[in-house]
Amino acid sequence: MAPRVQLEKAAWRWVESVRPEDIHREHIEIAYRICVPPCKRGACRRNCKGNPNCLVGIGEHAWLGEINENNFHNIDDPNSERRDKNTFVGLTNLGATCYVNTFLQVWFHNLELRRTLKHCPPTDSGVTELLGTAGNYEPRSICEHLQYLFALLQNSNRRYIDPSGLVKALGLDTGQQQDAQEFSKLFLSLLEDTLSKQKNPNLQNVIQLQFCGQMSYVTVCNQCGRASPLPSRYYELELNIQGHKNLTECVTEFLKEEKLDGDNRYFCESCESKQNATRRIKLHSLPHVLNLQLMRFVFDRQTGHKKKLNTFISFPEQLDMGPFLEGKGIKCVYELSAVLIHRGVSAYSGHYIAHVRDARTSDWYKFNDEEIEKMEGKKLQLGIEEDIAETVKSQTRKPKCSKGYHCSRNAYMLVYNGSPLSVPGFLQRLVDRDNRKFEEWCLEMADMRKQSVDKGKAKHEEVKELYELLPAEDGQQYEFVPLEWLKKWLDDSTVTKEIDNGNFLCSHGKLHPDKVGEAKRISVKAAELLFDRYGGGPRLDGSTLCEECVGQRCRVLRLKNQLAEDYKEVTNLVKGPPKSDEGYWVGKTSLRSWRQLALEQLDEDEEETKHIDGKTNGEGPEITATKENQDEDEEEMKTFNEDILCRHGGLSILESERRLMTEEVWSKLRVYFPRAPQFTQLQEPCQQCLRLEREGKENEALNRMMASEQKCSLLNLFQEKNRPTLTKWPQETDILYIVPLFFVDEWRKFIRRPTKTTPVSSVGNSLLLCPHGGFMFTHDSMLMGDAQHIALLWPGEWEVISRHFLVDQPISICRISQATPNGSSVEYTTQPELCRDCREGFIFQQQRDMREYAQATVYVRKVIDDKRVSAAPEVNVSGSEAEDEREEPVTKVDGERDPDFSQIEDGAKRQRLSDGTIGAAASPAPMASGGKSGIRRSTRHRKLRGEKALIVSANQTLKELKIQIMHAFSVAPFDQNLSIDGRCLTDDSATLGSLGVIPESVICLKADEPIADYAALDDVYQGMFLFLSFFNFFLFFLLYTLNLLYTMN
Repeated sequence: MAPRVQLEKAAWRWVESVRPEDIHREHIEIAYRICVPPCKRGACRRNCKGNPNCLVGIGEHAWLGEINENNFHNIDDPNSERRDKNTFVGLTNLGATCYVNTFLQVWFHNLELRRTLKHCPPTDSGVTELLGTAGNYEPRSICEHLQYLFALLQNSNRRYIDPSGLVKALGLDTGQQQDAQEFSKLFLSLLEDTLSKQKNPNLQNVIQLQFCGQMSYVTVCNQCGRASPLPSRYYELELNIQGHKNLTECVTEFLKEEKLDGDNRYFCESCESKQNATRRIKLHSLPHVLNLQLMRFVFDRQTGHKKKLNTFISFPEQLDMGPFLEGKGIKCVYELSAVLIHRGVSAYSGHYIAHVRDARTSDWYKFNDEEIEKMEGKKLQLGIEEDIAETVKSQTRKPKCSKGYHCSRNAYMLVYNGSPLSVPGFLQRLVDRDNRKFEEWCLEMADMRKQSVDKGKAKHEEVKELYELLPAEDGQQYEFVPLEWLKKWLDDSTVTKEIDNGNFLCSHGKLHPDKVGEAKRISVKAAELLFDRYGGGPRLDGSTLCEECVGQRCRVLRLKNQLAEDYKEVTNLVKGPPKSDEGYWVGKTSLRSWRQLALEQLDEDEEETKHIDGKTNGEGPEITATKENQDEDEEEMKTFNEDILCRHGGLSILESERRLMTEEVWSKLRVYFPRAPQFTQLQEPCQQCLRLEREGKENEALNRMMASEQKCSLLNLFQEKNRPTLTKWPQETDILYIVPLFFVDEWRKFIRRPTKTTPVSSVGNSLLLCPHGGFMFTHDSMLMGDAQHIALLWPGEWEVISRHFLVDQPISICRISQATPNGSSVEYTTQPELCRDCREGFIFQQQRDMREYAQATVYVRKVIDDKRVSAAPEVNVSGSEAEDEREEPVTKVDGERDPDFSQIEDGAKRQRLSDGTIGAAASPAPMASGGKSGIRRSTRHRKLRGEKALIVSANQTLKELKIQIMHAFSVAPFDQNLSIDGRCLTDDSATLGSLGVIPESVICLKADEPIADYAALDDVYQGMFLFLSFFNFFLFFLLYTLNLLYTMN
């Protein structure tokens, strides 16, 4: 089939030889493409939108082939969630809780711990009676949650269960990975504390009986030989693995003797002085379950952070701890029962899994959250885990292990350690209730699958029936339906709505010819069946082809074709003067761009009855053909001849903007612009505009006179000469008057440009007052920076101001000198007096605004040896900054700014409040009201070389800011030393608001990085040093980025 554009051209090719009044039915059917042949199946890869008879590629292929029931639903088989026979139950990872899941699986396989916990009674009194009747018991304490979780792991029908009840009871953050070893210690301690409150003595000591052993720290004085033992209990042995190859070496180092000498000498009570001594650990007893923590996560002094040791450690399946006990000759053999693995290169992220041996069958299983894998041959297999999460090629090869031993670089905890267990009745009832819910869910899912399949089969039969009836034969009646509705009808994933043809209607209530490409022509029989089943409307048949729209389009297309010839003719006619005294006024701008305006007008006429997204009358896409050297007025002008219209609708008084055209030219232009304003040569200009022009000239003269008089009376105020200041009170007066700085700025603008600016008529001192009529500033606060809001006046200047302007409230500040025994004292009072309540609220709002902000700018300045890199301002200022500096090149004082806003030092804009209040603004540095200035001084922060602006928020942490700085300066977070106003910023978890970082603050960055004496190095070594420095930094940056990715995952 021909492309859509070619079909569009073919549908209107007949307009070149047919006038609008000569249009017949055959021309209308050609415009609506009724006779375009339909496409055959297989001929089109996709549906032809320009052909209303093409019914191929609308989604029918999914229904006309063989039936696949899986296409009728998207519901997975519920049995895939069912637990297989003789398998264990997994645990859902709630985000970053894999470390919790590994320990829960290890503790669940501790049969003695599980057997003891089942005897722990519920905390609620009378719960036994409730269980026997209503069965509405819910676990509350940590012990009860653990009981319930163990019961589900034992008897649940689900393949995996949700541990969120226990995690929530523990108060863990599911989105942040905690220290796994620390979690193990804290959880066992919490469980021991909970069980110690039980009445049953067998429950009180279960944690100690299972996990607790006895040891002592023995210190021996080298002088007198006195031994000082310090007994202690342990729940796990923390073994250093650095520099060791096997578990025996790690335990030996743990128990080895330590020398205490030098500053670390031991105070001997017998010698009554500090003496050299030795200290070692002695193991007196071992627990039933021996937990060995391999210290893979250690503190790196160079980076200031934890790191992971990837050292290979060999450990046996049978461990004899007898040689390490104090009682010689005792044989104490343990069986390896669990290995906890950490996959990942970072100590702050990664994934945890557990390899656990089933005590009943001796089979090994790998527990990876929801997934559980049984090892083959009842053997522990760690090979796969050692190959995962390697970012760089390891320099250390995996050592060969002898029979009965295993090697791992990722194992961080070893558990050495003994009968099927039954679940208590109340817990079994909870498990049965959960199993019933699971079975009900499985039945519901199966029923939904069946309903979807039945619905799909019915839809399949319907489509096969109706699709054969859709094509409309030549000469038969037909109707139009939307193409998108047909696609949704054939798309089983969407619910079929009623047929809506409303968007296809023109302004005459018929089918618009431009919408025929989005509709399909179908047979009347198929249309009857579809409208009966799905409803909708309006019905569009052959009688709804719009003759008026076709005629309008014919007229527009013919005018477009004729436009080029008329443009040449008009261009030749306007070159000469009018041949008669009669003519018509045409705007010069309109005359220059009349061809473009004609095209736009024709497009509007073509679209005026068209529906586009529910809009009518030409609200479609605008045609914007620009012209070189076309000014702004031409681009904004939409109507021909509107450039000679005044605001009153009459002829403009500016004769230079219009030109007289002959009647012949105007008649040709009138064809394209029938609604354009028409003015004959005899038409008089607008009388209102003439009167306003005369009045404007008179007002300009009055304004010049007024400005000259006021400038002479207040010359010093205008020129900023001899201005009073609060820092050095003038001796010749004890009273000064206060007006808003905004008033002075606006008055100066009027004096400079009296004809272009509105005269200032009043002094709005209420801006400086609170709602109660009190003054908002003190003498001290004005010295500290609040003077940016005010201007000080001499008494003589105030008299002149009072005569020329309306003053709503006089404000003054007085100096009162008093004699005292110690000399004279000076006090300052204001009239009106200070409103203390509003002043306190104003200060509170200032402090709050400095600590509660979002998307504010701070500046980070890199320094070396406490010296800034450069003090030169940045040359490449932004456009807005450059414009700020290019404002009127006249004398201005600091503080001149937008009249509606007050720009403060912290960069935030506070709108001036009306009704006698001032918006809260932070107080900047003190400003001299008097000083002489020949240039405008901008209050904008001037960026320096080596300084970069960052967008931050008050609730952002210092750690997040360091990451931003890392991307901006390529300095790693732990190499960053940040300070502000001499204060060091060290707490990474603190927010910027709490650290006192306010908008527009300058933060100094000092990087811990080597600075070489390049002048002392020759060229060869200097190049090598630069290469190695760059390589080390690139390697670190890669590792740090991977760490961030692990944290986000």
